[in-house]
Amino acid sequence: METGIDGKVVAITGGFGSLGLATAALLIERGARVALIGRSAVPGTLPAGVTAALGLGGVDLADLQAAKQALDAVNDQLGRLDAVLNIAGAFRWETIADGDPATWDLMYEVNVKTALNASKAALPHLLKSGAGRIVNIGAGAGLKAGAGTGAYGASKAGVARLTEALAEELKDKGITVNAILPSILDTPQNRRDMPNADFTRWVQPREIAALIAFLLGADAQAITSALIPVSGRV
Repeated sequence: METGIDGKVVAITGGFGSLGLATAALLIERGARVALIGRSAVPGTLPAGVTAALGLGGVDLADLQAAKQALDAVNDQLGRLDAVLNIAGAFRWETIADGDPATWDLMYEVNVKTALNASKAALPHLLKSGAGRIVNIGAGAGLKAGAGTGAYGASKAGVARLTEALAEELKDKGITVNAILPSILDTPQNRRDMPNADFTRWVQPREIAALIAFLLGADAQAITSALIPVSGRV
């Protein structure tokens, strides 16, 4: 089956998390070569389906030089770079009245700055691809925040604006830039944090991965600057 991503080299930030691993597994199934980039060390054993991926651990993407070194390493070791998926990020639930203003700085650093630096570091390589792709993971809270999601929602709004601005800058250079805005992902961490929730209403990581795969392919070449909600039944 022609997937449009066969042979493409894709770097995934936040690569060792639930969404990163699910996305890597699907992309590898469809013929892509994948590099996983994470702040933690590379796991001793990667799940079945992603053992062929290149792993780069101990990378602080909030530091631009570290991001450049990581993306250059992907290009050097895999011979090219066609796409970067900015999945790295974090969540904090904290009310404004009782919360710490430092949380706003933290959310900006881990959600916006990592995507900014990884995208910036990847650009020289993506420009050589001829059909480069950047896909960011935003959040529904970036469009409308709820109680306790002010800092998180503000940072994800920043990801949306980064997506739009970078798409405009690159629209005549053969690179598309889009963002996916999930509601709640069905991950082990979210199940632990919300044990009484109806997990069947949440979005499966593989569903996000399938949308990412579409955005990486030739059929999505006319799509850029899109902010795509994926809400499940939340």
